[in-house]
Amino acid sequence: MQGLSGRWAGDARSALPGADERAVVAVGRDLLERWGEAHRCYHGPTHLAEVLAAVDILSRVTSLSRGARGVALLAAWFHDAVYEVEGDADNERRSAELARAALVRLGAGAGFVEAVVTAVLDTERHETDRHQTERHGADLGPGGAARTVLHDADLWILGAPTPRFDEYCAQVRAEYSHVAPAAYAQRRSAVLRPFLVRGHVYLTEHARSQWEDPARENLARELTRLAG
Repeated sequence: MQGLSGRWAGDARSALPGADERAVVAVGRDLLERWGEAHRCYHGPTHLAEVLAAVDILSRVTSLSRGARGVALLAAWFHDAVYEVEGDADNERRSAELARAALVRLGAGAGFVEAVVTAVLDTERHETDRHQTERHGADLGPGGAARTVLHDADLWILGAPTPRFDEYCAQVRAEYSHVAPAAYAQRRSAVLRPFLVRGHVYLTEHARSQWEDPARENLARELTRLAG
């Protein structure tokens, strides 16, 4: 968490160089407390670090502009900032609302705020404009290229090496340990299957070339396990 604290400060200052220092510290403290909540078996600090690392890779290979990279990074910080597993949690909407309030506090401009909020909301279903799958971020409205990068970074785990992917599956199951096995298998399959049946799991050329095949193998294996 100490490493993430330094990372937040760097990301916030790079994306919003005029931000008030006290606000940067306060927002960062709140984010780290949220990401460190005890019920987060998967959606915790390791997931955040993995998404940030994937954003770094994709920002570099796609030559993302500095502004778009800032949007992608701050959207990564906020995308699971609110994460509850019981009831109608509406995590993405609440995370987007948190992002909006925090970014206004940090002095971000309206366009930047809307771009981050839009990218966070995308993570609810990982579906944005239809053209995204063909045009890789062009003409997608606020922060289009950043949305594409965050989409793939958040799904890096699907193409992770087998031991990490299997650990991820176990961690998600632990987060939903209160759900009966049959119900969990049905609901989890409904979440994962669309990624396997659509034309591509990922949107960027790099993710498609490097992560797509492992992701499909991992998804097929997990869906088979869930099917019993």
